[in-house]
Amino acid sequence: MTTSDFSENIEQPAVSQESEPLPTHGDEQAEQPHERQPKKGELPAGRPEKTQFDDGLDYPRIGNLSFRRGTLTPNQERIWEDNWDTYGKVLSDEVIDVEEWFGRKGPTIVEIGCGTGTSTVAMAPQEPDHNIIAVELYRPGLAKLLSATVRNEVSNIRMVRGDGVEVLQRMIEPESLAGVRLFFPDPWPKARHHKRRIVQSGTLRLISSRLKPGGIFHAATDHADYAEWIEELRDVEPTLEPIAWPWPESPMLLDRPTTKFEARGLNLDHDIHEFIWRKKEA
Repeated sequence: MTTSDFSENIEQPAVSQESEPLPTHGDEQAEQPHERQPKKGELPAGRPEKTQFDDGLDYPRIGNLSFRRGTLTPNQERIWEDNWDTYGKVLSDEVIDVEEWFGRKGPTIVEIGCGTGTSTVAMAPQEPDHNIIAVELYRPGLAKLLSATVRNEVSNIRMVRGDGVEVLQRMIEPESLAGVRLFFPDPWPKARHHKRRIVQSGTLRLISSRLKPGGIFHAATDHADYAEWIEELRDVEPTLEPIAWPWPESPMLLDRPTTKFEARGLNLDHDIHEFIWRKKEA
C-alpha cells in the first residue's frame, strides 16, 4: 500500500459543536445535578492547569485554553467507542508504560501535533519495528487517525489527546524516546503571539530530556519567519547537535507524505524548512 493509499483512506469529520447533555435530578433526594461522565477521550474538566517550569527557560505560553471541540461522523463515533480504550489515552500524570501499551519492546517515536494523522498513518507501516505515539488536542483529527489506523490494520500507532509539551513532561519517561517529530506547528505569526510558539528554549530542553542519547528531533515548517525563529534556537540547547538537511544516514525515517498544511504552503510557493537535531552521547 502506498502513502497515497493511506492518506486517501481517512474519513472526513463533520464540522459542528458538541452538545452538552443537561444534568438530571433525583426524584426522591434533594434535587442535585448528577456529574456528567466524561466521554471516551475527553478530560473530565477540560484542559488541566499547565506545568510551571522553574528552570529559567522559555516555554510556550498559551494560557489555559479549552480543547477544540467538534462532532464526529456516525462511523467515526462507532470506531471511537469501539477502539479508543485500546489505542488512546488522555493527558494525565501517569507515565506511559510503552511495552505494556504496545505489547512489545521497541524504539518509540512521539509525534507532536499529528493533526488528522496523514503523516502518522502513512509513515508507521514503513517503521514496523517502531512504536509511534501521536499527540493531538483536536478530537476530530484523532478520530480520523483512529479510523485509518483501525481500517488499515496499522498495529504500531497509539495516540494521546493533550498538549504536546504537557504530554512530554507528564507522561513520557526521561531518555526513553528514539525520536520526536513536529511537523508544521502553528506559526503564531503576530509578534505578540510568538510566546505561544511551541519551539522555545525550554521545549528543546524538554525534548532532549526525553530522547535517548543518539535520539532524533525532526521539525518542519513552511512559515519563513518561524523558520528564522527556529534557526536562531538551533544551538541554544547544549545537549542537542544540529544536523544538516538532508541526512541520508538518519536512523529514523525522515521522508513523509505531503500533509494538508504542507500542501497549502506549497500552493502559496512557500519553501519547506526542515530541522534535525541529534541528542549528544553522554
